[in-house]
Amino acid sequence: MEETKMVIVVRKDLNMRKGKLAAQAAHAAQEAILDRSGPTPCLKQRPAIMAWLASDYRKIVVSVNSEDELLELYGRAIECDLNHHLVTDLGKTEFNGVRTYTALAIGPADPTRIDAITGNLPLI
Repeated sequence: MEETKMVIVVRKDLNMRKGKLAAQAAHAAQEAILDRSGPTPCLKQRPAIMAWLASDYRKIVVSVNSEDELLELYGRAIECDLNHHLVTDLGKTEFNGVRTYTALAIGPADPTRIDAITGNLPLI
């Protein structure tokens, strides 16, 4: 098995500023590895996450052109039982106060499992 990786998918159709796009990608990556269900956030205890943290934190950022495409990938990540996090921006700095799906982290996981879902997407 190759080293684990994470793929972060961002929406190009939103035309986010570069800083906003970077922040949304960072939110996705962070939340994908944190368990915030209790009073104190902690790392999710999954073997793929621990392997990722023990290696080089490999992340690839790719893009889609619509909310529908992002949600399709989100559904496929769930179907494939892949660790993931879908970011919903609150709209405080962009998007005129409208909650908006901006990014999706898939993984960390075995690259072949993630590539089955995201392998055809263009790099950002």
